[in-house]
Amino acid sequence: MTVTSLDADVGHSVDSVMPTHTDLFYGGAWHAPLSGDYADVFNPGNGARLGRVAVGGAADVDAAVAASRQAFLAWRDVAPLERARQLRAVAMELRKHAKPLALLDAADCGNPVAEMGADVMIAAALFEFFAGLVTEMKGASIPMGPNAVNFSVREPVGVVARIVAFNHPFLFAAGKMAAPLAAGNTIIIKPPEQAPLSALRLAEIIGGMLPPGVVSVLPGGVEVGSALVAHRDVAMVGLVGSVQTGRAVMRQAAERLKPVLLELGGKNPLIAYPDVDPDEVAAGIVAGMNFTWCGQSCGSTSRALVHDDIYDEVITRVVARCAAYVPGDPTDAATTMGAIISKAQHERIMGFIQSAKDEGARLVYGGGPPANPALCDGFFIEPTVFADVTPAMRIAQEEIFGPVLAIMRWSDEAAMLDLVNSVDYGLTCSIWTNDLEKAHRTAQRVQAGFVWVNEVGKHFLGAPFGGVKQSGIGREECLGEMLSFTQEKNIHISLRRVAR
Repeated sequence: MTVTSLDADVGHSVDSVMPTHTDLFYGGAWHAPLSGDYADVFNPGNGARLGRVAVGGAADVDAAVAASRQAFLAWRDVAPLERARQLRAVAMELRKHAKPLALLDAADCGNPVAEMGADVMIAAALFEFFAGLVTEMKGASIPMGPNAVNFSVREPVGVVARIVAFNHPFLFAAGKMAAPLAAGNTIIIKPPEQAPLSALRLAEIIGGMLPPGVVSVLPGGVEVGSALVAHRDVAMVGLVGSVQTGRAVMRQAAERLKPVLLELGGKNPLIAYPDVDPDEVAAGIVAGMNFTWCGQSCGSTSRALVHDDIYDEVITRVVARCAAYVPGDPTDAATTMGAIISKAQHERIMGFIQSAKDEGARLVYGGGPPANPALCDGFFIEPTVFADVTPAMRIAQEEIFGPVLAIMRWSDEAAMLDLVNSVDYGLTCSIWTNDLEKAHRTAQRVQAGFVWVNEVGKHFLGAPFGGVKQSGIGREECLGEMLSFTQEKNIHISLRRVAR
């Protein structure tokens, strides 16, 4: 979204921005997990222990859903404009805490603090955006002649659970509340196991601003997520996560014919035609990889398909631009590239890098951890660029969710489009050309839910974001997201005269 980052000077220490509460938040209060289980949370930038956070279980889910269901019976009847007023107040409050929240997320998930403030501002913008749409939950009237009135109304679905990912912990925890709340639902957020702290701080900030039970935050692992999806009183589930997790959620939700909203992975192409300045293409390729947060973004354009006429020059310029991204301490305002979320993910990414070498791709930049000894306790990988990648290679087919870019050469447009559409994903696509007709025709032919032309990476409030194929179900950041958390009811009224 077009929201700029904050001033990099956060002016806080990590200890000072930690949440006071690390239990479960529901029913307007903090609760210890019924199992008594807690888990350590670590800083991926240096391995330091940040604290212990509650690990919820199925019994905690039962208690939280009961409180959320009770709150829904009152929240659904709050006048839409009053709900909107309360959501705008939340947005104003979030902005007051933007800098400390940015530092908290940087320490917890490894993304650079200089960029994380923008996530808070985007979350606030989402609250204001959906607050402005509350009067658009409209039905329709159907003509029935003079003796009847027939019309439809939209009603909230009930308790909504949203399971969110680690790459934008605060943005997803806060931003994914906005549409369901605006529609009159209550919301339960399951934050990521790897980075739950900013969601808990969110509950501290806004928990008292809304009626008890309207907002809940349940940290935990697979047990919490599974219990939420399966619960009979959870009306709908949203997920930001992997395709594998999306399939598991959908299978479980199917047991109760429960609707889902899934924003999943991507293996997104960037297509460069020969009529574009190679330097502009290179800038787009590097920006689209989201190296700042180590390529840990479902929308990253990790496949660059560059026309043969500009291929070599583009690669030279990509290599030069990668030098601007230097792994460093995520809590340092000068850092331009953060840390990988965990040791397991670091090892997975390094496995992809090795497979690319084994399969014959040409490494032109990076390829491993940085040499800086000050970073040896964290999970870091340099921007990594492979050229001469062929379609059969793993890095051309699978989502890596790391800072690994695959560049492929093309000369035949039809074959290139077949290659673009050959993977199971279909989230984003970026097209670079100065030919307007070519841009339109290519945008029509690529199988993706969100397409940029001569642009990359940006989201726009009101523009529906979501994928096709294995990249998800549904659209977000638009009116359609809010309407997806409603259900239509038809009402037919006979105007016959009653005999007296």
